[in-house]
Amino acid sequence: MMSSSQSKTKDRHIIWSDINLDLDDWREDLQAEYPDLSEDELYQTMYEINGDYLDNERENLDIQLSQPIIIIGDLGRWDGRVTGYKMIDSGNIKDCLYSDTDMTEWYVDKYGDFRADAIHHDGTNHYLYRVFKNNASPEQIERLQEKIYFGRATRADITRVTRRLGDDIAAVYGFHIPKQRAAMEQVR
Repeated sequence: MMSSSQSKTKDRHIIWSDINLDLDDWREDLQAEYPDLSEDELYQTMYEINGDYLDNERENLDIQLSQPIIIIGDLGRWDGRVTGYKMIDSGNIKDCLYSDTDMTEWYVDKYGDFRADAIHHDGTNHYLYRVFKNNASPEQIERLQEKIYFGRATRADITRVTRRLGDDIAAVYGFHIPKQRAAMEQVR
């Protein structure tokens, strides 16, 4: 059966998605496995199987990091867009793969950042997942959280105290992402 897991588009490596599932992509395999299901039952089965794939991805990404993960959100609300953050204190990448939205796609972008697009009734949320660097002080973490809360965080603010998760994820699935610029400059 076609899994939405582990596909690659030109700008991202999709880890898991339930956005734009197409029964026609699944039909042949589903009908071979479940020949007596109606069209509605095939559709429901596709979503159930795809949901099981999410559990598999959580097992694959059971990676314990030494610091908490911060989710930086660009949230689409009924009254406009806002920024915010949420902490994943466990520091385990698998704990990033939970959503309370209608549909979600988790992926590693071409820059090595782990991200998600989450669709809900008011719009779409865009999430960036980063782990705090081992040398980030509590004061630096608090300053970053404050800047995010007030919508003033820049990419430099974020990269100063966090690192991308794509390297950890790419190591599990075996795909290539470009080295970070700072790391490449250190090699020179």
